[in-house]
Amino acid sequence: MNNSSQPLANQVAIVTGASSGIGAAVAKALAAAGAAVAVNYSGHAEGADDVVQSIEQAGGRAFSVHADVSREDQVQAMFAQTIERYGTVHILVANAGLQQDANFLDMSLAQWQKVIDVNLTGQFLCAREAAREFVRRGVQPAISKAAGKIICMSSVHEVIPWAGHVNYAASKGGVMLLMKSMAQELAPHRIRVNSIGPGAIATPINQEARDTPEEERDLLRLIPYGRIGEPEDIARVAAWLASDEADYITGTTIFADGGMLLYPGFESGG
Repeated sequence: MNNSSQPLANQVAIVTGASSGIGAAVAKALAAAGAAVAVNYSGHAEGADDVVQSIEQAGGRAFSVHADVSREDQVQAMFAQTIERYGTVHILVANAGLQQDANFLDMSLAQWQKVIDVNLTGQFLCAREAAREFVRRGVQPAISKAAGKIICMSSVHEVIPWAGHVNYAASKGGVMLLMKSMAQELAPHRIRVNSIGPGAIATPINQEARDTPEEERDLLRLIPYGRIGEPEDIARVAAWLASDEADYITGTTIFADGGMLLYPGFESGG
């Protein structure tokens, strides 16, 4: 089996939405753990190239690959390119996601559809292609106890309602039951499927929520642990979930949220 410093040695990972933020941190963490990484991007090629360069400078292996995860043909092409380059895939981190916020009464069908297409349908398409490759290849005991690992990037908003963001919250609620249903169906194939549920993480997607000191203070009131998370907080969870140390974990969401799900509004008795 793989040594403790490189628990993902000889494995291949695809990380979607990896040109910035959480995805970039996850790609780097998986590479540091020994995996060769396909760094997916949709619109920010330069960011993906920077992630690849960072991985290679640290002695890892990576390449950038373009795909809009909401497009079946592009997802299939991404997997084909990765398999052509590295031989197979062992790990998928379905991270690509976006927000298009609006009050419910004003939300357009286009705003609703775009978020569902990327955040939910995109995870379905990527996970299906990954699972097909895992089943085709089967378990390689010298490399991993599992045939494959799928990690869905969810959110605390798979649990917490979010006014003004009904498309995003609905997409993450969908990811939760997509993940659990896949885990149930794929477990006999020795495929593990889990989610990570970040809370407030300092990434471009939520920059507007912390632009000013006042906004940051308001955000911190929702976080009992007293700090906004960093992408690396999520990346460490992903690298561990992908490893054999987490081999008996499937069908669950690990929340990394500084206690946001503790409902801090009730900390003084409600």
